[in-house]
Amino acid sequence: MSSKIVTFGEVIMRLSPPGNKTMKQSSEMEFYFGGTELNVASSLATLGCDVKHISNVSDDFVGESAISFIKSFGIDTSFINTNEHPLGLYFLEVGSSVRASRITYNRHHGSFSHIKPEQVDWKKALESCEFFHWTGISPGISEGAYETLKEGLKLAREMGIQITTDPAYRSNLWKYGKNGNEILKELVSYSTIFIGGVNEINEILDTQFSTDQKGFIEACKELKKQIPSIHRIFDKVRIGVTASSQQTQGRAWVEETYFETELLEVSPVVDRIGTGDAFAAGLIYGLLNFDDEKALKFANAACAIKHTILGDTNYCSAEDILEVMNGNSGGRIKR
Repeated sequence: MSSKIVTFGEVIMRLSPPGNKTMKQSSEMEFYFGGTELNVASSLATLGCDVKHISNVSDDFVGESAISFIKSFGIDTSFINTNEHPLGLYFLEVGSSVRASRITYNRHHGSFSHIKPEQVDWKKALESCEFFHWTGISPGISEGAYETLKEGLKLAREMGIQITTDPAYRSNLWKYGKNGNEILKELVSYSTIFIGGVNEINEILDTQFSTDQKGFIEACKELKKQIPSIHRIFDKVRIGVTASSQQTQGRAWVEETYFETELLEVSPVVDRIGTGDAFAAGLIYGLLNFDDEKALKFANAACAIKHTILGDTNYCSAEDILEVMNGNSGGRIKR
């Protein structure tokens, strides 16, 4: 199946010491290209969807390498522009057992932070689009990114496109004088499908709902009351036993009905980065192919299986994910 999906967001390079080393221990660094929205795009492309990514990258061999990486998935890069600013970076130390992973970012003056609304022909970019996906990371990076995204969302809404949002709030991003929570509430008001839970709703609405099932349902009702354009809410629940052992579960509030998935356990964890993005991609793919409940189960299985894959991208096929979703998680060798 081929479906037009558009994603908007930063392309960022991840640098990490090999294995579970700290930076103090290592003189080597491995790198991967990623970015929250790009991770969703690459996962969807791996699943066979027709995807377009909108961004800026650096006008140098690093940017060229990033575009080559994106093209390797079959993603349309015709709306990725270049400029003289360096590609954004982040550094990751991978934790293990009781030692948590650590991340620090270098992205405020990167190529994506200099994106401007006039650089994107949104009418052309959204042509034949069925789903437009964005996250709360992008508008936090710069005012230009916020204004560019807002123009795209307004047009997508006018065109009747399904707009999925993962409105993650990162307080360390919002450095350009805007109130992040207010901006996210404004942008969510253009969206139709909310990928998030109680914490995200509390941040946007300035509420204090509890994170249990009752609190989740009440939070969803309040979100739909204040932002009527949202008609479906899907949440990823992660239970961290240790850095090396995680449990994932999906829950949702759709048409005044609550439903949830079974818990999936992943141990040992290979890489936690991009697992939420795998959930979002799995959900979008699921909504294109299944009913809401099966879509949630597919998303949760995609999230779980991404914990076993090194790097930012979920390289698993739909068949791989369906096997886990259907309970085949024994890990037997396929011959």
